[in-house]
Amino acid sequence: MTSIRRTFLKNTAAAAVAVALPSLSFAQTPARTLFAPQSGGWRTFEVTTRVDILKPDGETRVWLPVPSVNGEYQQSLESSFSANGTGKLLQDGQQGVKMLYVEFAATETKPFIELTSRVQTQNRAVDWSQKNAKAEDADTLRYFTRPTRLIPTDGIVRKTALAAIQGAKTDVEKAQKIYDWIVANTYREPKVRGCGEGDIKTMLETGNLGGKCADLNALFVGLCRAVGLPARDVYGVRLVPSSFGYKELSGNPASLKGAQHCRSEVYLKGYGWVAMDPADVAKVMRQETADWIKNTTNPVVAPVNKALFGGWEGNWMAYNTAHDVALPNSKGEKLGFFMYPAAENAAGRLDSYAPDDFKYQITAKEIKG
Repeated sequence: MTSIRRTFLKNTAAAAVAVALPSLSFAQTPARTLFAPQSGGWRTFEVTTRVDILKPDGETRVWLPVPSVNGEYQQSLESSFSANGTGKLLQDGQQGVKMLYVEFAATETKPFIELTSRVQTQNRAVDWSQKNAKAEDADTLRYFTRPTRLIPTDGIVRKTALAAIQGAKTDVEKAQKIYDWIVANTYREPKVRGCGEGDIKTMLETGNLGGKCADLNALFVGLCRAVGLPARDVYGVRLVPSSFGYKELSGNPASLKGAQHCRSEVYLKGYGWVAMDPADVAKVMRQETADWIKNTTNPVVAPVNKALFGGWEGNWMAYNTAHDVALPNSKGEKLGFFMYPAAENAAGRLDSYAPDDFKYQITAKEIKG
């Protein structure tokens, strides 16, 4: 089949001028400095995902997440793709998740897709001295307190949340106590596949609180929702090295295999949607140095622990905030979240956590000017 190329998804609201900051190759990551992201300084990135199906088996279907988040820290611009199958852009009207869906005939011996998306990102850091956020729509806030298949809000989840926020009176105090609970009681487990599954009820019932970002940040979101704080996971991928030299908070733009990363947000009265990432605190504690750091007063961990309550670095691109995602024309079950390429053929769904077998690669480059 002749290769086809399509361009889609242009957000005209993203016409703000981008100020490109100096980029660093992964090998040039600077020495670790005080981790203190400050708001401002838009950067523009071009992110390319290449998928090759090495062993096609009957008809093949592929779904790729497309960045769909627009707000104070990201503008999702245009995307384009080429493929030797039939592709189209789809959008979930309820959750806002966008994806590229491509079908390949059983006669296609070398299915491939190349998706390129352009985004602008910047650092986030809430100013706790100012209360000036616009009120969020009430239906939106209710939506982000709902339970999902992997994030229930009753039973052991609510019991744990109520214990965690004991003594807190304000939204900020509740969020801080839940954030501190996550950092104190969970830990990064490098052996977990991918970013984890985010099954928070099982984590709490078994007492196995080790995991990765999709586990630990989902637990933060679930505990918040259980006590009435609207919260959401934000699924994406790290693009380039950290400007502060933290290797575990960096992406290698030449090869972003395994760079997927889930963050979270909580809605706080007077401040709006506020960035959170207790999972990255756990990652720094476990993997930034040769020794597993067990306390947040350590000089390597302390600035990260402080900054990620209310902020994050803009070296990361968000795809969506969706849960329980039904892939169109899929014969498999819903995805708990949609952060990895997905594919199916006659044998069933391929393993998204095995990019060498599935054969996909993600790369990024910063666009200057």
